[in-house]
Amino acid sequence: MQDSTISPFETGTFKAIDSHQHFWKFDPVRDSWITSEMAAIQNDFLPAHLHPLLRENGFSGCVVVQSDQTEEHNKFLLEQATGNPFIKGVVGWVNLRSEDIHERLEYYSQFEIIKGFRHVLQGEEDRALMLKPEFMRGIAALEDFGYTYDILIFPDQLKYIPEFVSAFPDQKFVIDHLAKPGIKNQKIDEWTLEIMAVARYENVYCKISGMVTEADWKNWKYEDFKPYLDVVVEAFGQDNIMYGSDWPVCLVAASYEQTAGIVKQYFADFTTNEQEKFFGENATRFYNLSS
Repeated sequence: MQDSTISPFETGTFKAIDSHQHFWKFDPVRDSWITSEMAAIQNDFLPAHLHPLLRENGFSGCVVVQSDQTEEHNKFLLEQATGNPFIKGVVGWVNLRSEDIHERLEYYSQFEIIKGFRHVLQGEEDRALMLKPEFMRGIAALEDFGYTYDILIFPDQLKYIPEFVSAFPDQKFVIDHLAKPGIKNQKIDEWTLEIMAVARYENVYCKISGMVTEADWKNWKYEDFKPYLDVVVEAFGQDNIMYGSDWPVCLVAASYEQTAGIVKQYFADFTTNEQEKFFGENATRFYNLSS
């Protein structure tokens, strides 16, 4: 930790970016992953709902990430970005295993706001799907077009990631949600070793996001998160970490303000420059966001 300094949110000149949030019009069939326990997010969540929260918490922009594995959802996200300049980037979905992946990426290259893609690897029966030749062929195509790739996995899949990312040293990757460690049950030892192994690759970043949903939804406290934050910051360093709220999913356990407050408290003693990197500059560089 560094000497205490002024928060960049107090300077009025800093452009903070929420690097991970979602929009949807709730559909109980399509969105079956939103269970009855998650009733708080069984609603529509659109730019008009998020924009005031960003402003109130000092953020000037965001990156919206896919929550449905269809190209129709890409169209929906592009529609949300139209007329909402605070949406700085879109992370969509394409079938990376498709034989026409280059044609699909060529199509999306006309939309400057699409910065990258994601596949929900955490839900795949084949836990090592990312290592299959057809999937890796898709990642190679992303690299051809300069797109980023968000890695959404559970901790049991971390062991496959060094082989995966090392095959593409020029491809930019980011681990979503710290790979979802078992914060509720204080599972940290194995996750620590594996996340540190991934962090050795300079082309891999980590989103400090999604923590509250991996904790005890009703009884979490700030101290629950600090050991995991310590590991990620030490492993990835100041230049390869970024903030994401995971709104509205975070609402099952915490408000937007509470979610942002956890990391604002943690980074309060870091230098202004280090805070500016984490809360905006790293995401802007990773996703090649425009001002």
